[in-house]
This record gives sequence, structure tokens and C-alpha cells, in this order.
Amino acid sequence: MTKHQKVWLALLIVIALFAAACGNDDESGPSNSLPGEGVSVTMARADWSEGFMQAAIYRALLLELGYNVSDPSEQTLGPAVFYQALGEGEYDLWANGWFPLHEALIESAGLLDVVQPVGNQISAGALQGYLVDKATADANGITKLDDIGNNPEVAALFDIDGNGKADLMGCDNGWGCYVAINDTIAHNGWEDTIEHVSATHAALFADSLGRHQRGEPILQYVWTPATFTAKLVPGEDVIWLSLDNPLPDQASTANLPAEQCPAQPCQLGFLPADIQVVARNDFLAANPAAAKLLELVTIPPVDVLLYALNYEAGASSEADVRGAAGEWIAANRASVDGWLTEARNAAS
Repeated sequence: MTKHQKVWLALLIVIALFAAACGNDDESGPSNSLPGEGVSVTMARADWSEGFMQAAIYRALLLELGYNVSDPSEQTLGPAVFYQALGEGEYDLWANGWFPLHEALIESAGLLDVVQPVGNQISAGALQGYLVDKATADANGITKLDDIGNNPEVAALFDIDGNGKADLMGCDNGWGCYVAINDTIAHNGWEDTIEHVSATHAALFADSLGRHQRGEPILQYVWTPATFTAKLVPGEDVIWLSLDNPLPDQASTANLPAEQCPAQPCQLGFLPADIQVVARNDFLAANPAAAKLLELVTIPPVDVLLYALNYEAGASSEADVRGAAGEWIAANRASVDGWLTEARNAAS
């Protein structure tokens, strides 16, 4: 583990312990009623590992209400595939909706009247944007993505395949960010200077990390909470890039310090994301206990990051994922019992 990871872990553990200490211990214990008894629920999960624990937490809580819930690990899908299948009734829900990015996927699948996001699992807690290594940025005066896209000589610094364009390590095809990155490049006329490299996100992250360790320039799309910014720390190893001309529907100022995002005000090119459950309307209407539970559950971003660090460190089996979910539920039992009580009350 690097010194940066140790520092981040120490800080995050303090935050996590503080949050747990502030939990409400006055909740009354739930009853033993099982409003979901006899009801089958089909779940999928997203194909990014940071979301696996979240899916496992929701499944475990629905099981406590008596629902017969399929194992989401058996249906790991990209968003575009999932939403189409959700509309066709193959699934009832997943825990991995990212908004507003997934709004376009839901609309294109014709599901605006069929499904809906539920609850506030993580509200505006997921930042997205573009990171560049600090050494190359400092040496070449790079503070914005515009400094790369508008300058072929600067763009060539990030060229990996020899075609003269900056290779921007981005998103899997079928993810909401895949469309947003392509649209941002086209919106700014950067097709001749920036190339969106799309592949499995974990492989792209690993490639960028390796190149950084070798002292090579990197240009990487990143979201948080994820392990990339724990391994390469903004302000020390990398910086966030601002944009002069973001997509109109993604224009927003991020509250980041100048040492992490030197171009102020900092426009990352993505709105801060809400992570929410997405479920079919007919499922929610027929299952008020489940609907209430999905509405109530919240998961701190720091807990997702701690899980992701452990996952990348080797705790990556499905038993490990279920174990992490169980540990999270145990650590937040007071809140969990309150949610379950409200869910049972909604059913009655």
C-alpha cells in the first residue's frame, strides 16, 4: 500500500467511525413481520465493481423483509443492456442508477413511464471528470481539457498509439459516460486532437496507473467514489481538468480546491451524480414495503470507497462482496432496523 493510500485510508476510517458514532440509537427494533413473503424479486447489478456491494446490501435488506430475491451477481450488466431488459420485464430493479447520466439511457429505451429512480442512496456524492498527471500539467501549463483539445502539440504528449491524438482513457460502451465523453469531444470540435479510448474501465485504470508509475503522461476519465483517486491523489499526483465549454446539460461548478483543480471556477464537464435504485413502477406499486425500503436506504460514499479498496486488494470473490455487505449492515444496524420498521409499517 502506498503512502497516499495509507493517508486516505486513515482519513476515511476516521470519517466512517464518526458517521457511525452519529447514528440514531433511538430507533425501536423492527417486528418480525415478513411483508415480502411469497414474492419473487429479480435484481441485476452494474458491471463496475464499485457497485457490487451496494447491490448486495439491497438484496440482503429485501431478504430480511421476506422477499425471495435473485442473486444480482448472476446478472452483471452494462446500463444500456440493463435498462432495455428492465423495460421488457426481465428485472424488477437494480441499485446502480447514475443520474443525470442514465436519464438519456432510460429515455432512449422508451421507459419514462415504466421505471423510475427511487430514494437517495448517494446524493450528489459522485464526482466525474478528467484527470491528468501533475508533472505533465505543470510542465506544459495544462489546467483545462481545452489546453489539450485546442493544441495539437500538447495533445500529442498523451498519444499512445502514434496517431497524433491524445488518448483519453474513458468508459465502457453502453455506459452513460461513454456517450457524454463522445458528445463533449464533438461539442468542442476536438475530433482531430482527442480520441476516446473505450474498453473495460478496470483495465484502463490499471494502464494509466502503470504509465504514471513509469513517469509517462496520462489522461483519464474518473468517477468517485472509486480507487483511482486514492492511488493517484488529486493535488499531489494528478489534477482535475476544467472545461471552458461543457455540454449544456452537464454544466456545473465543482467545489474543489485550486490545488486539485487549478482552473477556477472548476467545471468538470459532468454534473455531480446521484446514485439511486431504479425500479419498475408496477413492482413499486405492488410492493409498498419494498418501495419504502428503497426510498430510505442511504450509503455514505466513504463506505463505498473503503469497500472498493479492499476489493482491489484481493477481497473480490462473491463471498467477499456478500461479507462486505453483511459487515456494513451490522455496522449500521440501528439505521437499518429503522428502515425495516418503516417498510413493514408501509405494508400494513
